Amino acid sequence: MPGRRLGSIGPGSPTALRAANESRILGLLATGSRSQAEVAREVGLAPSTVSNIVRDLVTRGVVSVTQESGRGRVLALSGRGTLSVGVDVGHRHIAVASVTTTGEVVAEERVDIGLRVTAAEATEIIAELFASVLDASDLGAEDLTGVGLGVPTPIEMSTRRVAAPSILPGWVGVDIADLVSSRLGHAVVVENDANLGALAERVWGAGRGCESLAYLKLSEGVGAGLILEGRLYRGRHGIAGEIGHTTMDEFGRVCRCGNRGCLETLVAARTVVDLLEPVRGPGLTIARIVALADEGDVACARVLADTGRLIGVALANLCNVFNPELVLLGGELSQAARFLLPPMREVVRRQGIPVATESLRIEAGALGAQTHVLGAAWLGAQHHGILDLGARSVAGHR
Repeated sequence: MPGRRLGSIGPGSPTALRAANESRILGLLATGSRSQAEVAREVGLAPSTVSNIVRDLVTRGVVSVTQESGRGRVLALSGRGTLSVGVDVGHRHIAVASVTTTGEVVAEERVDIGLRVTAAEATEIIAELFASVLDASDLGAEDLTGVGLGVPTPIEMSTRRVAAPSILPGWVGVDIADLVSSRLGHAVVVENDANLGALAERVWGAGRGCESLAYLKLSEGVGAGLILEGRLYRGRHGIAGEIGHTTMDEFGRVCRCGNRGCLETLVAARTVVDLLEPVRGPGLTIARIVALADEGDVACARVLADTGRLIGVALANLCNVFNPELVLLGGELSQAARFLLPPMREVVRRQGIPVATESLRIEAGALGAQTHVLGAAWLGAQHHGILDLGARSVAGHR
């Protein structure tokens, strides 16, 4: 389906309203098939409105319809009917992928970057990877349903700028959506990468169908994406979920946020590597540390277990306040889930309120290294037709 070009749709127009309703229907079907009557009831639209939108989606090959005894017309996303693009900007990498409405990655490009890459430099890399992915997917920019972009920092949604300047200094003062949209020639919606991880896991991963979950991104930085009553919770300014800046030791190491003793200073991937390099040599990676622990290396296993315990302390507090039904691990450190999870669970059970933790599940995410790029693509698809450069809010978020 042709993508919506920059500034082409007024936010209050009938076209925008129809596109918003279409997005709600597609978002619902992304979590599983529904009868047409169920769709109308769950999205709160008149049956005639749903019928008109579904007719158009079927014509465009986005939705398929089958007849089932007792359910009538059953709707489902039809695989590669449309594609969106996700962009995942990390502290050390940039990834771009085209993704179907069912979560299948059609094409993906990924490059490593330095820690001090500026927004302008990153945007040029994104543009190059974007063109390569479109070519591999046999698409033009006008064929996309949407483009989403994730960054490893909170985003102040009223300004679309970095809300924590010390975390991503190369992007300070930049309207990210404006910069990247202008370069790609396609509207882009921007979100924190931990939030995108939560969205991706709920739609396509281990959190499918879960109404209340926390996704922990454990990488160069540490953060959490929160789903509350089936919707992404961002807080008033977009800072909700910054578990990495929970104070663990007020006289501890200075964190890049400016405070001392944050969880991130104790459990980030770089910290784990720094603890072990003096005894296991330079050039360690989390993957290598996990391999050594699997081989019986006591030091590697001990550091990973201690990391799990520290995460567990912060997570217990989160669970006491937020009371999720599911916690999922993602990011680089999720490779060590089998070493992290047992001590995490032990600490959460010990320090959490029993009623909040007795039925809590703490598991590894299911989507691996593609989690954040998938979440970005999904968010981009949800915004096709209602996003323009004047947009200042994210539908379906709190």
